[in-house]
Amino acid sequence: MAKGLTADELRTEPEDVLVTKLKEAKEELFNLRFQAATGQLESHGRLRTVKREIARIYTVMRERELGIVTVAEGAAEGEK
Repeated sequence: MAKGLTADELRTEPEDVLVTKLKEAKEELFNLRFQAATGQLESHGRLRTVKREIARIYTVMRERELGIVTVAEGAAEGEK
């Protein structure tokens, strides 16, 4: 998964891509937590980053659900 996903980048993505990225981020978080529990984790900061990426994805999905931001609006704002 790419580092530093921003909400603006996520807003331009279609729903199915967001679901895929969410699934990948959750799998990565699981693996990082497992590594932390077994003492094999080398980058503790990555845990925080992945949690924030998951939160951003959920936020963008919720904005669309509530009609606050649509895919077209997100793409138009990103072009400015």
